[in-house]
Amino acid sequence: MSLNAGTRLGPHEILSAIGAGGMGEVYKARDTRLDRIVAIKVLPTHLADRSELRERFEREAKTIASLNHPHICTLFDTGHQDDTDFLVMEYLEGETLAQRLLKGPLPVAQVLQYAIEIADALDKAHRKGITHRDLKPGNIMLTKSGAKLLDFGLAKLKQEAAPASSVSQLPTIQSAITGEGTILGTLQYMAPEQVEGKEADARTDIFAFGAVVYEMATGKKAFEGKSSASVMAKILEAEPPSMSSLTPMTPPALDRVVKTCLAKDPDERWQTAGDLCRELKWIAEGGSQAGIPASTDSASTWKKYLPWVAAIALAIAVVAGTALYMRRSTPAAIKTVRFTVGPPEKMEFNTNPAFLSVSPDGSKLAFVTGGAADRKLWIRALDSPTAQALPGTEDASNPFWSPDSQFVGFFARGEVKKIAISGGPPQTLTQAPSANAAGGQSAGGTWSREGMILFTANGTINRVSEAGGVSSQVTTLDPSKSEIAHDWPQFLPDGNHFLFLGYGSGTQTGAGSSAVYVASLDSKERKLILNSTTSALYVLSGYLLFTRQGTLLAQPFDAARLQLTGEAVPIAQRVQTAGVLGRSAFTASDGGVLAYRNGGTEAPLSLVWISRNGTEQRLNAPTHNYVLPRLSPDGQRVAAGIEESESQIWTYDLSRDALTRLTFDGTSNVDPIWTPDGKRIVFKGNKNRLFWQPADGSGAAEELISGDLSTNNVPGSWSPDGQELALTQDRAIRKIWIMPLKDRKPHLFDDSPLYETAPRFSPDGHWIAYASNESGRSEIYVRPYPGPGGKWQISNEGGTEPVWNPKGRELFYRNGPKMMAVDYSSQPTFSAGKPKMLFEGAYVPTPRSFPDYDVSPDGQRFLMLRATEQAQAPAQINVVLNWDEELKQKNQAGKN
Repeated sequence: MSLNAGTRLGPHEILSAIGAGGMGEVYKARDTRLDRIVAIKVLPTHLADRSELRERFEREAKTIASLNHPHICTLFDTGHQDDTDFLVMEYLEGETLAQRLLKGPLPVAQVLQYAIEIADALDKAHRKGITHRDLKPGNIMLTKSGAKLLDFGLAKLKQEAAPASSVSQLPTIQSAITGEGTILGTLQYMAPEQVEGKEADARTDIFAFGAVVYEMATGKKAFEGKSSASVMAKILEAEPPSMSSLTPMTPPALDRVVKTCLAKDPDERWQTAGDLCRELKWIAEGGSQAGIPASTDSASTWKKYLPWVAAIALAIAVVAGTALYMRRSTPAAIKTVRFTVGPPEKMEFNTNPAFLSVSPDGSKLAFVTGGAADRKLWIRALDSPTAQALPGTEDASNPFWSPDSQFVGFFARGEVKKIAISGGPPQTLTQAPSANAAGGQSAGGTWSREGMILFTANGTINRVSEAGGVSSQVTTLDPSKSEIAHDWPQFLPDGNHFLFLGYGSGTQTGAGSSAVYVASLDSKERKLILNSTTSALYVLSGYLLFTRQGTLLAQPFDAARLQLTGEAVPIAQRVQTAGVLGRSAFTASDGGVLAYRNGGTEAPLSLVWISRNGTEQRLNAPTHNYVLPRLSPDGQRVAAGIEESESQIWTYDLSRDALTRLTFDGTSNVDPIWTPDGKRIVFKGNKNRLFWQPADGSGAAEELISGDLSTNNVPGSWSPDGQELALTQDRAIRKIWIMPLKDRKPHLFDDSPLYETAPRFSPDGHWIAYASNESGRSEIYVRPYPGPGGKWQISNEGGTEPVWNPKGRELFYRNGPKMMAVDYSSQPTFSAGKPKMLFEGAYVPTPRSFPDYDVSPDGQRFLMLRATEQAQAPAQINVVLNWDEELKQKNQAGKN
């Protein structure tokens, strides 16, 4: 908001605007009660709109106001009027340290004066338990009475509450710094623990203090780089040049003090600002005169030594020139830096590999938390220790960025949306009918600099303007390649060509029917780039990134000639990959930032029994990467897929603790279910076709369905008489089909355009429960079978993975980590009770809504999957800075 001259905020009359920044707008005002000039700061809406933050700020404001220090800008009062929250502060005349530094370094005497004043102010605040967290030249005002610190306490509040923006401009002046410059301006004073997202304390302020003093003395920043990634790498790994090497008149003792402030390990820094202040006073009082050239007023003495001084200066110039030449000839290697980022407190990252996206400028991560029922989009700046949830992004999936890194596109409730990271509600751009394999949402989007967005809908690539409107189809499926979808588009730099994954029916067999292609907006032609079961990503450093069996590879790619030009080189191992989604959990920016999540074999699972009240008992079965465990009708055996080096069906005998392999043909046999008599097991095998095989292994597998509907089917459940199989066909839109055993010709259960999956026959065979995104998110529904009849929504706050109680009259489903139960009656008509939670726990879900658990024949226990202790820790995002520089250096070393 903007306030005009003459506007009243309480007793304060606005006189003129002073400036605006990330923490609000600032005005010069007159306190009409005391007839004094004050500064009024109007808080931005991301603070003012949340009552809990406003209340907390008011509590902290009382503490800050009590500081009463000559070198801390005094906070007089806080106020609230007409939905406007504001602060009343001391009005300061002068210039900021940032403005002064534009003229060059400060004299040593002034450096020591301001450093002592700032250190003393920090000591006062730290003793009150207040850390600044955003100390930088822009938050230091130079006045006639000395240095004044601004914005105490606001930095922490901004990190936790503001929309995800790294902009933290000076609140009391206008600034023409660019967005990128502002990001670096804040980042360059951050301590390593802040870059890594760890907790900040008083020693974090001391690191920033060291960076500020360094800049005052030398006129140069301690940590500089061409991008956020390179600055972060230097903060984490590099030591800045000594101040005396840049400014020879710097006292050696001051050089040592600053070097201690800038120690990477907080334990190796000055531990209190008070000790630091006393050391600076000692230096200022002459305690460091050794090593400082003495001054003299004798002209004759100066002339006497002039020839020697000239000779020494010449020698220094030669040495400096040689050093400069050597430095230009052999530039310092840029280090690769690795660290991890965890989920927000009490949150977990979404299990979909497409949950993560790094901004094009490499400064921020967009990611999704929660499961099918409680997804939400967050932004985490890499130079911030916290993430911010974006309001209005419930049920979000598959985020992607605008080219300027100011907007995030995402998919929710069958629509393509965008949201500004600076705040405001999301905007719907167009409809995005369900894609084949992304949990009911489109399989990825991409945004060109020309303002065009590509996304997957109904299994093909579509386009829409960034302003929104009606979308149009861009690609067409090729039946000769057995394609079922085109997924995961990515624009190449020219804004016309784009990569995409042609997803074929042989994806999980390694048959090569899926591949990465390049196409263009102005042609129907396409070019094969790479045979791959997962999508690829191009970065401007000239590499195509993709995965094979969990290994992330980088292969040189000529974006002008549209062809690979070298060999693929591994850059990360054990990256989470979901072949059924055609996607791996990695993302990269053009500036050398890589982020990925591990998965697969590093997280083995245990089979566990869970009682209705949540009591857990682990089975004696060995740990494996189990998928979709299913109990035999008599409850004596378990069938499950084990997805490791290859995927096969295994059975586990509960009475003998014996694990036995059932399937041997092919390398991708998954998703088993038992026939009602327990004699056979149906599973999805070669080319996603359905097979069944004797459960005792006495016979070979036999294909169940032939013809056009034979591929991409997932078995759901058998009718109680074993004569009909409910299944989901995993094509452009997931639909439920019923296959009669007598003719094996499937027919639609419900001809709906909605995303419907995980069908389960009721114990009496008269009802089918399933999951659908009809309401815009996954919920559980029940329909009569064979019909006709109505439809009943069972869950009310999101639901996946429906399973009937074998004893009847109860239906189970999952809502995130919660196991829910609903009583029902079918006489005289169907009716369902209120959902109730049985227990809650970190048991493994499936991202496809098919139940990753089963229920004992008596309905009293649940067979579930739990990750081992190693894998129970919150999943981390691995961040690598300058990964491509390391690759370039290896390539250069190989040439030499």
